[in-house]
Amino acid sequence: MGTMRSPIGDPPAPQTLLEPSAAPTGVTANWSFASRFLLLNVGLLAYGLGLAAMIQAQVGLAPWDAFHLGLAAHVSWLTVGQASIAVGVLLQTIAAAFLGMPIGIGSVLNALLLGLYIDLFRPHLPTPPGILAPWLLYLGGIFLVGVGTGTYIASRFGAGPRDSTALGLARRTGWPIRRVRTAIELIALSGGFLLGAKIGWGTLAYALLSGPAMSAGLRLYGIRK
Repeated sequence: MGTMRSPIGDPPAPQTLLEPSAAPTGVTANWSFASRFLLLNVGLLAYGLGLAAMIQAQVGLAPWDAFHLGLAAHVSWLTVGQASIAVGVLLQTIAAAFLGMPIGIGSVLNALLLGLYIDLFRPHLPTPPGILAPWLLYLGGIFLVGVGTGTYIASRFGAGPRDSTALGLARRTGWPIRRVRTAIELIALSGGFLLGAKIGWGTLAYALLSGPAMSAGLRLYGIRK
């Protein structure tokens, strides 16, 4: 139910970012708990809307979207959002139990809310006709994912399940986080493809544009890699 600039893009983990610099929104570390909690939820809302838009555009899927969609297609009682939640909860459990990664408020809400938002927004985002309109929807989705990523990370409530898993594996293996994240996303993409999910030009567009979009979202809060 979203880097360290892996080729297939995923949100950068909070622990891997440098200290904030000047930004239009100010330094969120000094914000109150309530303000940061609101920021977290706004970020996840934008993130979930962006994912729903990308799925509905039907021009290709990001790696984890492909896996969730493929999984839902083979398990009749699962929606795409529920598949996202199930995978997120499983990954967070593995990260905590076997990789020693902490579970924060952001971790839990990321795992649960993104899937809920995907299922909430998809019925209201019909696939537009023609060639240009689906791409505009898809690119708008990438933009929202980027802004949502920067916003949820700026709240400083912890990494999401996919970030936590990548960070934990990087610590255990000694591999660079970029290599670990790329390997995980290639596995997710391959799994989605084998499950019948559509891999198209949008997948390539996501690989090229998600990193810059997420970096721009992070810079709104003065967070630079």
